[in-house]
Amino acid sequence: MTAAVHYRMARPTDVAALAQMNYQLIRDEGHRNGMSPVELETRMRGWLDGEYEAVVFENDVEPVGYALYRREPDHVYLRQFFVLSAYRRQGIGRASLAWLRTRCWANASRVHLDVLVGNQTAHDFWRSVGFTDYCLTMEWSK
Repeated sequence: MTAAVHYRMARPTDVAALAQMNYQLIRDEGHRNGMSPVELETRMRGWLDGEYEAVVFENDVEPVGYALYRREPDHVYLRQFFVLSAYRRQGIGRASLAWLRTRCWANASRVHLDVLVGNQTAHDFWRSVGFTDYCLTMEWSK
């Protein structure tokens, strides 16, 4: 059963909360980004002042997640998608994605996103909602 969630476009007053959720997202997915919450807040503010849009997912009490995306000429780039751990496995991610598809991305023919190779939970989720593998980015580092 999906918990009752409401959606709204992020406001400047949401930047600190979005940065805190981004900090948790980085930890959850095992990303090597070492930015502090303060640095993430500055980055989030810049993104929202620039070309990115964000939708906040919230229940009657608090934000429970968000999506950060950018519209490109031929697709939408979903940069971040996050649901707080206490609210996962309740259908919120699936319902939020459906809301985004119909309300924010109705004219988009494609949505791109990046998933870290070692984040099997994310691979499983994105495949379960219809995403397919398209590209594998590789790197060499010293």
